[in-house]
Order: sequence, then C-alpha cells, then structure tokens
Amino acid sequence: MSSSADFNRRQVLRRIGLTAFVAGPGAGLLAGCATAGSGSGASSAPSPVASGGAGTAANPFSVKADAPLEVVIFSGGYTDAYATKIHEPLYKKTYAQAAIKHTATQRIGTQLRPRFVSGDAPDVVNNSGSDPLDLAALQAEGHLADLTALFEAPSIDDPGKKVKDTITPAVLTNALVAGKPHVLNYTVSHRGLWYNAKLFAEKGWEVPTNWDAFLALCEQIKGAGITPFAYPGQVGPFYQTWNILYTAAKIGGNQVIIDIDNLVDGAWTKDPVIKAVQVWADLQKQFGDKAYFGLDHTQTQLKQLQNKVAFYPTGSWVENEMAKEIPDDFEYAVMALPDITRGDVMPTGAFFVGVGENFFVSAKGKNPLGGMEYLRVMLSQEGARGFTQETKNLTVVNGAADGVDLPPGLKSAAAVQGAAGQNVITDARYEGWYKKLYDYSQAQTNSVMAGRITAQQFAENMQKEADKTKKDKRITKQTRTS
Repeated sequence: MSSSADFNRRQVLRRIGLTAFVAGPGAGLLAGCATAGSGSGASSAPSPVASGGAGTAANPFSVKADAPLEVVIFSGGYTDAYATKIHEPLYKKTYAQAAIKHTATQRIGTQLRPRFVSGDAPDVVNNSGSDPLDLAALQAEGHLADLTALFEAPSIDDPGKKVKDTITPAVLTNALVAGKPHVLNYTVSHRGLWYNAKLFAEKGWEVPTNWDAFLALCEQIKGAGITPFAYPGQVGPFYQTWNILYTAAKIGGNQVIIDIDNLVDGAWTKDPVIKAVQVWADLQKQFGDKAYFGLDHTQTQLKQLQNKVAFYPTGSWVENEMAKEIPDDFEYAVMALPDITRGDVMPTGAFFVGVGENFFVSAKGKNPLGGMEYLRVMLSQEGARGFTQETKNLTVVNGAADGVDLPPGLKSAAAVQGAAGQNVITDARYEGWYKKLYDYSQAQTNSVMAGRITAQQFAENMQKEADKTKKDKRITKQTRTS
C-alpha cells in the first residue's frame, strides 16, 4: 500500500493546487482567510522602498549594489543550506559587490531579542522554530517592514506580473499583522498523523477514518510491541497542541479556532475543545509512553524511523528533517485526523493545509531595501524551485515545483489533500499574535497529556490566560473573520 502509488508529478501538483491558480477546486485549497485587525499598537513601519528612490523593473527597490546584507535563518527541518546554496547566491548574481553575512540558529528568539532591543537588527529573519520572536510585539515597536511594496513589485521572471500574482493567495491573507502585510510565509505545509507506509503494508494495517477504528488499530500496534503514539515533550509540545486544536475544529468546525484566535469569551471552554483534549489525553494514557516527554523532536523522530513509534503528529517538513536517517524499510505517509464523533462538523478526511515558515524584513535594519529584494529573489521561479530541490518541500510560488521529483511523504500528503477537497482545517493564528498565550498552551498541553490536570482544567486554565491577554491593554489585539 505504497503512499506514492498512482500519483505522478502533475497529479500531485494539481491536487496541491500549485501548478496554476486558476478557477477551480485547487484554487481555493490554500486560501485560508485569516484577517488581522488594525489593532491598537504603534502604526506600521513605512515601507523601506519609500527611501530608495525611483526603481526599475530589474531593481524596483533601488537597492545599492554594494550594500551589505545580513540574513538569519532558522536551521531546523529545512536546515539553512537552501539559503547558502540557492537564495544568497541568486542575490549575489545581481548584487555581486554586496557582502552577505549569514547566520544559522535554532534559537531565533534567544539570539535576536537583544539585537532588536539594542538597535542592531539583521535585515532578513526566518522567524521559525520553537523559540520565535513575538511578531505582534515587533510590529508594535515598528520593527516589521510593510511588505506591500514587495507584493506589488514586478516579478523577477515576468516583469509584466506583480509578485502577488505569482504566489498562493493564502500568502497575502496570512501576511497580516495589525492589518498590514508584514510577514512572508514561504512554504506549503501539511499537518496530520505521520506513519510508516511500508510497515502498515507489511502488517496489513488499514489507515483508520474514525476514532473507534483508530483505537482498535492502536491495540494491534501495541500488541506488536510498538508504541502507538508519541510526541516530543521537550522541543515540540506544540505538535500536540496543534493536534488538539485541529481535532477541536474537526468536531466543531473552524469557527472553534477562529473564536480562540479572536479571544472570544469562553472559546477555550467550549465542548469541542474539551472533547478534543479528553480523547488525546485518554489515548496518551492508554497507548502513549511518558518517556517521550523527556525527548526532543529529532530523538522522537528517530524512534519512529526505528519502528518504535507508529503515529507521530507533525508537519510535512519531517521528511526532509530526517532525510539522512530514513532507512530502506521506512516510507513516510500521513493520515487525516479520524472522525471523533458521529456529529463532527467537518467531514471524514478534513485535513490541515496551510502556509508557513515565515520571513520578515527588519524596518530598522541597515539594509531593508536589500531585505525586500532578497524576499523577491526567494519568490522567483529559480529561487523557489531550488528550495524544493534542496528541501523536498513545496513553496508558495505557483508552478515552481514543476519537474521536481517529490518524495513519498509529500505525495501522500497530496493524496490526502485531494481527498479532503475544500474541507481544510484552518491554522491557529494566536500562535503568532499572542506568544505568551501560545507558550502557555504548550505547557498546559504537556500537563494534561501527562495526567497532571484534567481536560476541564486545561480548558479553564487556557480560558483564564486568554482572558488576561484580552484585558491587557499593552497587547495589540488581532481579529479574523474566517
């Protein structure tokens, strides 16, 4: 039951909706409608283009040819090789005299917070991983450049087209912080339960579509001496936080997550949330292993590659992250979250598909104009195709993956997305809007999964923290309608 069967490259890209965003079923799959409000914080930093003078199609931001550029990349699942091998050399092709300072780190927030405070901000930041910077706080302090000019700029490949017309529409709706585009989400991601398709084929295990079948399969897996489910409690508890939130949306619809993002009174204590927390806490108690709470993501993922863990909740970057470790008897595949109740609002096969891996330009950096141009290079066909070839993950640039051989896990994700159709689970935007609340939700996730608190206590604790966030006038509030 190979996950790659019957899917050629064009079929995969068509189902993902990236060959061309024309009218049709594929066009809307990635167009999540998160809309940020104007907020009450500082006004957005003006576009750095304003200080660059009149530009040309080749150099719309009037970048100085010899201006140094500093780029900081999160070196996680994608590593940082795509920047050093693809994007930075492409930038240098046009600006050969520009020295590029490259920094790779897995602790973006820890490393960069002091620099933003001291006024020594890098020009381009890949704000990803378990220790990101607080985007809302940066925006309120005027550190995030307005990316309107980037999206309105001519495309490198076709000056007759604007950059915004060459990318997945979800990029624009997910770029908003306080009502204006400040963030570039560069990759298309799929999140669900990942498993070894070869192991399942060998054992004759069928992928379950409802919770009862899921529990029955977990019994079989446990009987085979394999831990049915695990997530990393040290670096990666947000994987399970996602699992809970997406399950809540499966039960009660995307409005459940939208209400959480909008800090609606009682959003965390609604029945779908409590039910989602309860089923996963029960699963952990019956089929999990607390030993994994002490591991990080790569350690847990290695256990899965050794067939010591069957189901693992994460995103499609995992295949590249573990590329050097994947044995011959392992083939990544993903399944949608099972139906929880007979009355789930979202139908069987509903699946998370979104954009991620965010980048921003520092408005107060030394070369924000170069930072904008660097992002434009990333959004070129050559830049995006190179990223896919290097990381085996898709970007938001339409058609850039044509001709690229895609790995089994991504083909599996495309198949699951194709089956989901328009039934796409939305992302939780409070992750980027309210970092303290997001961090708190991860700690509460570990607590409830470890049995230290109940599902009801989880919901009440989260609601109290959300209420504090809502009442704190120092925090810029964001809203979305869909």
